[in-house]
Amino acid sequence: MQLEVGTVVEGRVTGITKFGAFVTLEDGKSGLVHISEVANTFVNDVNDFVKEGQTIKVRVIGIAENGKINLSIKKAEEQPAERRQQRPAPQPRQYAPRQYAQADAAMDNSFEDKLKHFMQEADSRIAENKRNSDRRSGNRKRK
Repeated sequence: MQLEVGTVVEGRVTGITKFGAFVTLEDGKSGLVHISEVANTFVNDVNDFVKEGQTIKVRVIGIAENGKINLSIKKAEEQPAERRQQRPAPQPRQYAPRQYAQADAAMDNSFEDKLKHFMQEADSRIAENKRNSDRRSGNRKRK
């Protein structure tokens, strides 16, 4: 079987490194599944997703002139483009009208109180920092 970019084949994981997994394909050739092609989520350790000796499906995503084969596990699991387009469009969510005007007013008052307290505290910290910096500069010897 001649390998072409885009074909999905089965292979056996023969080695795992920190940057990916080596897979031996049916025809005896071997390729690399880079860590970025293992799963659709963040992969910190390839061992969390595949084990040595495991048979997996991979898609050929590239063949270099020197014979190196680039493989992908996550693209082998993808649906064809025709099937992806048939999904129904997501419906917008319906939200209930607000019923608790008094609770909102109470929350606004508490927010105003919190904001006032924050501003007072910030002003006092700024003044304290200014006093400290003035003291430090006054203690230095001038030439």
